[in-house]
Amino acid sequence: MSIPETPMPATTREIHLASRPSGRPVPDNFRLVTAPVQELKSGQILVRNQYMSVDPYMRGRMNDTKSYSAPFRLDAALDGGAAGEVIASRSDAHKVGDVVVHQLGWRDHAVVDATAATVVPKGLAPTPAFLGALGMTGLTAYAGLLKVAGFKEGDVVFVSGAAGAVGSMVGQIAKAMGAGKVIGSAGSADKVARLLDLGFDAAFNYNDAPVLEQLRQAVGDRGIDVYFDNVGGDHLEAALDTLTVGGRVAMCGAIAQYNSTEPPAAPRNLAVAIGKQLTLRGFLVGGQRAHAAEFRERMAAWLADGTVRYDETIVDGLENAPQAFIDLLDGANTGKMLVRL
Repeated sequence: MSIPETPMPATTREIHLASRPSGRPVPDNFRLVTAPVQELKSGQILVRNQYMSVDPYMRGRMNDTKSYSAPFRLDAALDGGAAGEVIASRSDAHKVGDVVVHQLGWRDHAVVDATAATVVPKGLAPTPAFLGALGMTGLTAYAGLLKVAGFKEGDVVFVSGAAGAVGSMVGQIAKAMGAGKVIGSAGSADKVARLLDLGFDAAFNYNDAPVLEQLRQAVGDRGIDVYFDNVGGDHLEAALDTLTVGGRVAMCGAIAQYNSTEPPAAPRNLAVAIGKQLTLRGFLVGGQRAHAAEFRERMAAWLADGTVRYDETIVDGLENAPQAFIDLLDGANTGKMLVRL
């Protein structure tokens, strides 16, 4: 029995970028707007968003600078990962009632080209997981560790920002794949405790003492073979000092400097990469889609048997999405930061 279409709403709510942040974003950089819902064209669907993702990379898109992703436009809706229910369809590929993932978040309703929406498999995991552990977040962790950093069984791995959505996945995947030791950094005692609960061999609070001092204590004389970088700055500097000859760095993010108005002071020891013959490789998850099927199969199995667990920090209400994003940059989340609409 088919599900009847919900009457098309005439308007919806959106979060617009009202002004470009200087340093740390503030609520006044955002505006909640009521906007008309466009009429569906052939090949489009109307999605009532249920969850949306806020992610660190979005901070860079708020600057009017050339980057790997186009900057957000002023006085227009922001965008990003979202999941929701199809309530109207002019596409043979999607029916009313389907739950889909797409890239038009930051709004209650989205008119989406059918080719840009992926149906969420029923029964595999709760819907929010497809924005996190089974979505872009999980693929970032999996491909970054295994394909970019070239992880090998027995490697000693250090993960910065390890209590975040990507970092917590990286550490658990490394353990599942036979890491010799996994070390994580986080910003509070509670987050450190959570990392140990998730199976990290060692973890430290980077606010307690210099990162290099704590990393050396955690790793001992052995050194690290792989560094998964979500932070940059002093964490990258410490990792370079601690990496073994032939060590590898997967450069995923640099959240320590996203809000900075001055050039970063670190790393000041980049020259050690020469003598140690290190590989430092930046990557974007969009360039790792060839590994998506392999990732989903493995991650689904790990989630099913409890090898990998994930945390979510959920904020309710579209109107609270800007604050959720600001809090994310301040490290207020454990695991994936989501907004429930």
